Amino acid sequence: MLRLMKMLTANTSYTVDEMAERLAMSRRTIYRYIDTFREAGFVIKKSDSYIRLDKESPHFKDISQLVHFTEEEAVILKRAIESIDDTNMLKQNLKRKLYSVYDNKILADTIVRGSNAATVHTLIEAIESEQQVTLHDYRSSHGGVVRDRRVEPFAFTTNYVQVWCYDTESHSCKLFKLSRITSVEILNQPWQHKADHCKGHIDIFRMHGQEHHRIRLELGMLARNLLIEEYPLSEEHLTPIDAEHWLLDTEVASYAGVARFVVGLMDDIRIIDTPELEQYLAAYVSQYWPQATQK
Repeated sequence: MLRLMKMLTANTSYTVDEMAERLAMSRRTIYRYIDTFREAGFVIKKSDSYIRLDKESPHFKDISQLVHFTEEEAVILKRAIESIDDTNMLKQNLKRKLYSVYDNKILADTIVRGSNAATVHTLIEAIESEQQVTLHDYRSSHGGVVRDRRVEPFAFTTNYVQVWCYDTESHSCKLFKLSRITSVEILNQPWQHKADHCKGHIDIFRMHGQEHHRIRLELGMLARNLLIEEYPLSEEHLTPIDAEHWLLDTEVASYAGVARFVVGLMDDIRIIDTPELEQYLAAYVSQYWPQATQK
């Protein structure tokens, strides 16, 4: 029934005969399962010989909340599962189910609800047809500027909070947050820069870009604990130095994220062999706290 539900909510529509063939079921079984979905409260839509489950059915919100994890939530769950003794027979089953849910893309566009739902569906349509779009009244985090952006959308982040686009103005690939988009208009213009589409790098501090900058930090107990709590993906990049110190060795897309973290814990963090980060921090502190540099 779950396999049938996937097909009934996929971007491609199927006839009963096609579903029966793909799922190795009889037509009678397909119809019986569809009747079960209807009796359970799902809305069934039929167009010609094609049958679908309406994604506005109230149950989808409950299901999506149960089965969808962000990347960081998945890491936390994986960490908890890995702590189970290897002799426990449930461990592998739990891991397999987690990865199965986490990697499942078929129900991806049903996990977004509310004001972002229309935006996601329009962007999915534009990606599939390889068309440029206008992001109307996009609210940029840099300077609070609100204006239209002409882009080529080509991929979503794992949790559908952001979309990767080629920005035709800056001629670079950027992430745009769906919550900052007022509306999306598909233009009568196909992609012009497909060869330049690249999802780039999202670092452990949730910063993104095409660049890779290696950083090495020695963290005390407080800094290490706060880092893991605030940025769970950082744990795999930490190695112990001694009982009270850890080494963070990773690559960042920009120094902005790590700089904000370091500034708040300067007495518990030591920068190792990363002069570029030291220079960035000096300029950062000088810009926002000039009195500190004067002293």
